[in-house]
Amino acid sequence: MKLRNFRMVPVGVFVLLLGCVSTPRNGRELKAPGGYWSETMMKLAYGVGALRLIDRNPEIPADVEVFSDQVYKRIDSVELALDVYRLRDQGDERKPTLVFIHGGAWKTGKRSDYLPYLIDYAKKGYVTATVSYRLSRVAKFPAAVRDVNCAVRWLKVHADEFGIDPDRMVLIGGSAGGHLSMMVGYAGGEGLFEPECEVGSVSSEVQAVVNLYGPTDLTTEEARGRGEPISFLGATYEEQPDLYRQVSPRFYIRPGLPPTLIFHGTIDSVVPVSQADSLARWLADAGVPYDYHRLHGWPHTMDLSKKVNAYCQYYIDRFLEEYLK
Repeated sequence: MKLRNFRMVPVGVFVLLLGCVSTPRNGRELKAPGGYWSETMMKLAYGVGALRLIDRNPEIPADVEVFSDQVYKRIDSVELALDVYRLRDQGDERKPTLVFIHGGAWKTGKRSDYLPYLIDYAKKGYVTATVSYRLSRVAKFPAAVRDVNCAVRWLKVHADEFGIDPDRMVLIGGSAGGHLSMMVGYAGGEGLFEPECEVGSVSSEVQAVVNLYGPTDLTTEEARGRGEPISFLGATYEEQPDLYRQVSPRFYIRPGLPPTLIFHGTIDSVVPVSQADSLARWLADAGVPYDYHRLHGWPHTMDLSKKVNAYCQYYIDRFLEEYLK
């Protein structure tokens, strides 16, 4: 699949409406919402009420059942847990499952950060799960990758308990969570990332990956100079360049990987959009199915905007319909 064209249409003084048009196979189109000249302009729009954000802590509806604090791993006196959401009337039917991995530069964040998505997709009939992993102040790379790897395998082992279809699982994450989703989705079978938990011989193979503004190549000059990767890895690029290759999804891309859906904003000052541009090119070169949505004038964590969130969910829905048949 190719990077989609876009057109520029000025609207007002501050806002750039850059119509990134996507055309899924069913022929329906949805234009990306208009973005901003800069993050400063976006903040001004929010300040005057022109930018509306999603409710980050919605009430859990009565028809959604939650299995909280499921401990999936104990290591070095640390207990790691996950939560599972599903419709109460699901019965014994096994459902496709979306596993959400939170962001936070590998050093902050919590699994409840994805509550809006967890509820929305449970109401759409999916089983949803959200995972805690060891942050960089607790353990350095590859600990977080191993933890997510274990969580996916644990969910498969316990599929009967939650009505999970282990053959229809998707990893979804934003920022550091997008990075970890790619790492497990692309390299979960690598020896370096053995999950260090009791999951038998089950694999962490998934059917698709959704990456929202996650870093793909930490060997670039811009990435390796930032403090977040250094904290995550416990070393600078000059000290351990091989470590920066091991942590980069780029170097695991090969034919046969799960289809990948990518969302990234062009004014992202945390993870530059060039990371997503390159990811799309590498996946194309390897013959891996992908869909890339390059949202013009939107920053990091852009899906906190109601309009961007609706746009992302629209194309996540289409993507899941295509690859979770």
